[in-house]
Amino acid sequence: MGHLLTEQTTGVFSIAVTPFTASGAIDYRSVDTMLDFYVAQRVHGLTILGMMGEAQKLTGEESLAVTRHVLGRAAARLPIVVGVSSASFETMRQLSRTAMAAGAAGVMVAPATGLRTDDQIYGYYARVFDALGSDIPVVYQDYPQSTGVYLSVGLFLRLVRAFPQLVMLKHEDCPGLGKITQIRRESERQGLRRVSILVGNGGLYYPLELRRGADGAMTGFAYPEMLVEVYERFTAGDRDGAEDLFDSYLPLVRYEQQPNMGLAIRKEILFRRGAIASPALRPPGYTLTPDDAAELDHLMARLERHTAAQVG
Repeated sequence: MGHLLTEQTTGVFSIAVTPFTASGAIDYRSVDTMLDFYVAQRVHGLTILGMMGEAQKLTGEESLAVTRHVLGRAAARLPIVVGVSSASFETMRQLSRTAMAAGAAGVMVAPATGLRTDDQIYGYYARVFDALGSDIPVVYQDYPQSTGVYLSVGLFLRLVRAFPQLVMLKHEDCPGLGKITQIRRESERQGLRRVSILVGNGGLYYPLELRRGADGAMTGFAYPEMLVEVYERFTAGDRDGAEDLFDSYLPLVRYEQQPNMGLAIRKEILFRRGAIASPALRPPGYTLTPDDAAELDHLMARLERHTAAQVG
């Protein structure tokens, strides 16, 4: 095994898209250029087969193939988290074991839809941890906007106490700033281990989340170098400088966070930046209109002018 996730893991883990050709086939050549792109932007890690990686559109065989390919090419360079959420515990176990054997740093699991009470969610994750075993580091993906499952602070701390392999929270509750504060305060008050918190939502609240106690980001904004530099400025003590840099990218962060069309925007930017050969989503998926493309032209040109002025 390569780098393993721990409670001390920090930095920026980019959520990788899954590149497809116009016909819907996985574009492995673009997978390679995308990996080189992320490395060049100095990200601290990667996450594959997340919700914004269109994992739900892949067959089981495709998920295994993408996992092996990415880990074979990049696991020696970066810690890589593999999303393994599935309706089947056996499918989850097989993908997790394959990923870890190939050098993954850990796996990410979202709760099954339909869970409502704390006891139901706790029971579900108890079965997840039993299926995966105690040797695989696990990230809890807290994204209630998609799953419909709300994770309370009390339940998360209960899981932290019970399961040492739970080392990270991928925090995407919205609004969720208070949850970060409560987790940090209650963990300290109760003498619990401090687990890593990386935040999502495209980085929309990123500087504020860092101030609340987050350890970085796990999201797929198409300018990952901004997320990295904001993190570096913040951890170096230049909090105002971190926020100033973030503000210059905020119009694009906001634009990319539009429901239903955000992934199409993200892939279009990555295509324009040369990371992937096609912005295609595997159907069903949103297709940008000419008006969308014109807005993106404007926002990207505006960002280029702004960054050029800062350098000058």
